[in-house]
Amino acid sequence: MARDESSNDAVARQRAYYARTADAYDSHHMASQGEHEYALTLVAGLALSLGARRIVDVGAGTGRSLRFLRKILPPEITIIGVEPVAELVAVGHNNGLTPEELIVGDGANLPFANESVDFAIATGVLHHVPKPRIVLDEMKRIATKGIFISDGNRFAQGSLPARAVKLGLWSAGLWKAFDLVRTRGKGYMESPGDGVFYSYSVYDDLPHLSAWASRTMVVPLDPEARLKKTWLARLGPLMTSSHVLVGALR
Repeated sequence: MARDESSNDAVARQRAYYARTADAYDSHHMASQGEHEYALTLVAGLALSLGARRIVDVGAGTGRSLRFLRKILPPEITIIGVEPVAELVAVGHNNGLTPEELIVGDGANLPFANESVDFAIATGVLHHVPKPRIVLDEMKRIATKGIFISDGNRFAQGSLPARAVKLGLWSAGLWKAFDLVRTRGKGYMESPGDGVFYSYSVYDDLPHLSAWASRTMVVPLDPEARLKKTWLARLGPLMTSSHVLVGALR
């Protein structure tokens, strides 16, 4: 199977998984909710301080992030969620979000004009995307003030030797080849609780976001980042925090 066909198949499998499990989506993702809420609290503070008036949440699922932001931001700030799986959107509508707040749409082709929103955010989304750069380019296209990614970080997962090996392979430009070998050419894995997912780190896209922004930030989101007392702590969240928020501000 060609790589593009494999990617398309993986996308279809993931969307089918979400369609089947839409009613249990929120309960399946409770474990990471605290980390995402911490990230969203930081984003909300920046939205207020920078005068943001329109925020788009890419890959919004059932709208959990929208509901959280709606609680802590004033009503004059518009928050719109975009989600490709109609079944998840329907759950969000049943939970009180309006069709204007949560819409069906694809992160690879966002239904917004160029520079038409202030902030674009994605929480726990990009590790489910075969080509995250396409989604990020769309976020860059529509945003004027900030882009925020709250997601995983492979370099802080696993044992100390495993983390060092991952960083070494990535630094040498060999990670993609290694990942294809370990996934037997698929480039992705599957789990009962999360469906299709890819080996992803927010650090993969940090240079791409930095080229768009005038300032970037990296914030560890783990309640207790592991291995803080080792020499790895000198590298900051890169090898000590398995869940990280990256913010890019213009």
